[in-house]
Amino acid sequence: MSIEVYRDPWGIPHLRAGSALELARAQGHNAATDRGWQLEVERHRAQGTTAAFLGPEAVGWDRFARQARLADTARRCFAALDADTAAWVQSYVDGVNAALPEQAAQAPEFAAAAVTPGRWQPWTPLAVWLSHHILFAGFPAKLWRETVARRLGPGAIGLFATDGPATSGSNGWLVPGGRTATGAALIAGDPHRFIEAPGVYQQVHLACPEFDVVGLAVPGVPGIAHFGHTGKVAWAITNAMADYQDLYRERLRRSGSGVEALGPDGWRAAAVGVETVEVAGGDPVRVEVIETERGPVVAGGPDGPAEAISLRYPPRVREDLGFAALPALLRATTVADVDRAFDHWAEPVNVVQAADTEGGLLHRVAGAVPLRHPDNSLRVVPAWQPGHDWRGWYGPMPHEQVDGVAVMANQRGPAGPLGVEFAPPHRADRIRHLLEQRQTWSGAEMADIHTDTHLASARPLLDLLAGLDGLGPDAARLRGRLLSWDRRMAADSTDATSYAALRSVVVRRLTAHPALSGLAEPTPYPEVFLPWLALVPRVAYGLESLLTTGLLPDVDRAELVREAVEEVAAAGAPATPWGELHRLAPWQALPDLPGTPGGPDTPDGSDGRPDGSWPGLAGDHDCVLSTSSVPGITDRSARGPAARYVWDLARREDSLWVVPLGASGRPGSAHYRDQLPLWLHGGLVPVITDWTLLTEERT
Repeated sequence: MSIEVYRDPWGIPHLRAGSALELARAQGHNAATDRGWQLEVERHRAQGTTAAFLGPEAVGWDRFARQARLADTARRCFAALDADTAAWVQSYVDGVNAALPEQAAQAPEFAAAAVTPGRWQPWTPLAVWLSHHILFAGFPAKLWRETVARRLGPGAIGLFATDGPATSGSNGWLVPGGRTATGAALIAGDPHRFIEAPGVYQQVHLACPEFDVVGLAVPGVPGIAHFGHTGKVAWAITNAMADYQDLYRERLRRSGSGVEALGPDGWRAAAVGVETVEVAGGDPVRVEVIETERGPVVAGGPDGPAEAISLRYPPRVREDLGFAALPALLRATTVADVDRAFDHWAEPVNVVQAADTEGGLLHRVAGAVPLRHPDNSLRVVPAWQPGHDWRGWYGPMPHEQVDGVAVMANQRGPAGPLGVEFAPPHRADRIRHLLEQRQTWSGAEMADIHTDTHLASARPLLDLLAGLDGLGPDAARLRGRLLSWDRRMAADSTDATSYAALRSVVVRRLTAHPALSGLAEPTPYPEVFLPWLALVPRVAYGLESLLTTGLLPDVDRAELVREAVEEVAAAGAPATPWGELHRLAPWQALPDLPGTPGGPDTPDGSDGRPDGSWPGLAGDHDCVLSTSSVPGITDRSARGPAARYVWDLARREDSLWVVPLGASGRPGSAHYRDQLPLWLHGGLVPVITDWTLLTEERT
């Protein structure tokens, strides 16, 4: 059977082939066709070579990618794959290499960046996966806790315990058949990631004699890892917020032409090499790559004043990224199959929900978590002291019985024993509350949950505001408005804008308070870790705790809020709707191409306004509609739902999905941003699986 490519009205690819290997090649070929520039950027990110065309701003990532040995780890993980999985990945790579040169000639980004497409290696998809997830567990938060402990004392570490702008999370919920209109389960949700253009997920339909699956693929990676529906079973994941990466404080010394590191058993030789990062518009950067018995050194070195810190992470230790799970998921027909497939899952650690057409339900944690001393999870530990080594792997991974609806939103749940910091319970509690408002649910009604904008985390600030008296007339009026506000971060709400303005002033004033201002001093760590180390974002995302904790006795919170509300009122109560300020701000490798927001010749329409700006959003970080800005710095949103899905186990063709932009990554395509208007307002695209309703693509 020859490979067949079909498209639905949204340009979503539906691929059919005579075997799983042919289909993997077809998926790689299609990824290069629809997302060629994106694949090229991802390959460079994985190799640490983006500065060669993006310039000096990309050096920080490239240095980290080289020092952390991402590409070498991917090579090792590929070499350790079983023969069948390796052949499957190789077929995907063959498809990418077959299509990329021709597609690059048609994609304007290659010419604009003066980039010639490189050849993918068999291990490149594994490197892409690793580069996506190496910071997923947030190990730089240990550098932040170290800074807090040194400057405020160890007891202050818990002040900022919450997820923040540099972490990835998701919403997900499973409604059993007893609570649905059809009598079969529904699975719905949305992964929260930094929004990128093109998007981090690709809607795809993969079919061959062995399986027929729809789902959200990661461009550059074969199969459907996170969110899929085989017709008989469906699954979805969220970030488990587990802790499975460790940082070690290293003592290094030069010895002849080499480097030695002090461990529990004395000085041992470290692996050393030197690599060069080429920089567009700048001088090449020399990077010394050092690896101790703990892991690669990702900060400092043997010569500088900054302490050396190494990173130990499971794929480097186990030589396994869990890719054996991917083809097994495609072949799954029951929750038992999904459960067995996720037994092979490694990176990142996720919470999984699944349901099948026979009524089977699954709620579990999947991934590789090391067993080690509790101190390893909290802070940077000394490499030379015994007791901080890894002593095996946590298992079996937690499973939780599904009793009624099951909700996963990065809260402390089944993964509780595996992590340190979890998301506040607001999103999970709100989803559960909304699900209890109806006895039965249909797939189409799930959009009501996806788009809910109630902000429960506003309570501590509003409680302090309610306790104030003696305010000036303008501040008193503002106080009255906010206390009667419905706490919804709706795009057309001016009260939401007023709340955001007050919150930002409180954040800035709290940041400047002597009790915390010492944390604003520069840290000696590389710039790639700054999102975890900057004080304003830390205060913004830890505001609930900081406004209620007893660990800051010198902070008069009521007086601080009084000064903030007077400041906002004196500037004039905001009359601008929240959506005018809370605008989408996606990451683009080349943001200034014609026809893109921020670039020349931007048309009016779905891309934004005639002035080229991106459109406004509803929601906020702790809403179910989680569109994150950084209060105190910006109202623009760089992170939000990277896709939305509804998997219907009664009839797969009644399932729904949407991505922020579109199926195509090529500027000028009709499907470049055609899903954006739907995504903005909670709309969903039907999942079409009937081949007679699709249009075959002739080549």
